[in-house]
Amino acid sequence: MSKGKSKIKTHKGTKKRFRLSAKGKAMHRPSGTSHLAQGLSKKRRRNLRGTTAVDTCMEPTIHAALNGYSN
Repeated sequence: MSKGKSKIKTHKGTKKRFRLSAKGKAMHRPSGTSHLAQGLSKKRRRNLRGTTAVDTCMEPTIHAALNGYSN
């Protein structure tokens, strides 16, 4: 076993689902967009496009899991 310092690994599931904006906000794709979207109104489908910012209380957790990594 090595006695050196161990690195903190990036959480791969978080890496696939979130990315950091230029100002450091955690961005994600809203849920409900993958399939069965025909049941939603057109307005709801339109508003689910793109990415949205994560709530500020979750940002420290996501930053720690990403360990500085962003796509």
